Amino acid sequence: MTTSADLLTDLVADVDEVFLFSPTGSTYDDFREVDDEPVVVVAPEDDHDAERYVELPLEFDNVRDRIRFGIEGAMDHGFCAEGDVVACAVGVFGDPIDGVIRTPVTESMHSGIYDLFANSRADPNVVRDVFEVAIELGKKGQKGKPVGALFVVGDAGKVMNKSRPLSYNPFEKSHVHVGDPIVNVMLKEFSRLDGAFVISDSGKIVSAYRYLEPGAEGVDIPKGLGARHMAGGAITRDTNAIAIVLSESDGLVRAFKGGSLVLELDPEEY
Repeated sequence: MTTSADLLTDLVADVDEVFLFSPTGSTYDDFREVDDEPVVVVAPEDDHDAERYVELPLEFDNVRDRIRFGIEGAMDHGFCAEGDVVACAVGVFGDPIDGVIRTPVTESMHSGIYDLFANSRADPNVVRDVFEVAIELGKKGQKGKPVGALFVVGDAGKVMNKSRPLSYNPFEKSHVHVGDPIVNVMLKEFSRLDGAFVISDSGKIVSAYRYLEPGAEGVDIPKGLGARHMAGGAITRDTNAIAIVLSESDGLVRAFKGGSLVLELDPEEY
């Protein structure tokens, strides 16, 4: 008679690693019994004291995005590498785990997005909300015309100390947060004017129209990118903030951390 352990053995045969996405205790124990190497647990919390664990700081409705994010985190931790084949046990139709997906690990999966979300000072959901604003701006622009924008997220106090106002700050006495649909409309409207938006770790919009003062020395950005990108890179070199920049010239969204470009994406692909 075929047992559940036999079925699991067949499913994970010939793979290099097994990934369990938010497993229950019993599922974790079942997979540990059939795999010689420690499984990789991908979850918001390490409830099982797993030997190999990848934090999942965001909720993903899309299974493909969840798997890609988990695999990239595992690559960062050295749990898998390009060329490996992994089996991902995941909840396709919701919790608990109800499917196993086998996939190769490719270099294209290592985009930089995991480090940006998991290891930044700002709340990961705030980072995602700002990306969504930048991506929508990149798709639609302002009244059909391309627009550039610069969002500095996290470590707002230090960012404010290393910048100066270009105009009246419309958010000075407000307590609005990015992610609110009405606030996002405001951000898109103000983006057509000069200066950076400053957003706190928790998502509060601290200021608009900020001129970032750090110099460009030691900032690693590709040739051809302009002053907005240089300013974004420089402020992340001197603070614990990240910068999300929408380019007016090529329409791409880029992210900077620690003075370097860490992520580049095309809004039209999202």
